[in-house]
Amino acid sequence: MAHEHRHDQIVALVRERGFVSIDELARHFGVTPQTIRRDINTLDTEQRVKRYHGGAALPPSTSNTAYTERKISLLGEKQRIAEAIARRIPNQSSLFINIGTTTETIAQALLRHEGLTIITNNLHVASILSTKEDFTVIIAGGRVRTKDGGIIGEATVDFVRQFKCDYAIIGISGIDEDGDLLDFDYQEVRVAQAIIESSRKVFVAADHTKFGRKAVIRLGPVSAATHIFTDRLPSSDMVAILEHAGVNLVVCEN
Repeated sequence: MAHEHRHDQIVALVRERGFVSIDELARHFGVTPQTIRRDINTLDTEQRVKRYHGGAALPPSTSNTAYTERKISLLGEKQRIAEAIARRIPNQSSLFINIGTTTETIAQALLRHEGLTIITNNLHVASILSTKEDFTVIIAGGRVRTKDGGIIGEATVDFVRQFKCDYAIIGISGIDEDGDLLDFDYQEVRVAQAIIESSRKVFVAADHTKFGRKAVIRLGPVSAATHIFTDRLPSSDMVAILEHAGVNLVVCEN
């Protein structure tokens, strides 16, 4: 069994049972406990399960992984998503870019464009894009979240609502099995909702680990997105949900 398929099956078992031991998984897949430990370590790094002594469980739904860990996780996958999104953004466009390590990777991919106007509540995105003299970069007002350079709060929401942009580029923490878009911070979600409402097209960037991942705050239904960009085809159930919602799924494979 290919390791990627086994990883998907491990995640499915953990979601079904809550906690699964290494010995149970080794028997189920007919592999050694050492192989399962390597699998769990990989899945923990990808934030798809939480590694515990003796087994694996679901990651917590109330807190996100640290910014420094997210910054280096799945970098290749994020870069493929970033390149695919950048190809869909015409020169001279206006766009919102929100908080997230994936959106920061997308900002890097946009540096080859010309004449963009960018409104962002992400200090790192603003720093990346401000190096282009022909870009107009506008930073939203509000409170700076020190852990990741995100700008949040009611002042940020009010600021965003002054604009109407061609595109929104949205990073997301999770997409539930029913298609709801999820995140961990209520204030961050309020800003993302305002960005979506103020955009003509909404591009959601979500690597494969975000599908089925739990988070406590509901941003809205998946139909709020016009496009979802990911690096691996999600489950057939999720594909059906996206099709029913009229969302364009873009899979950015190698």
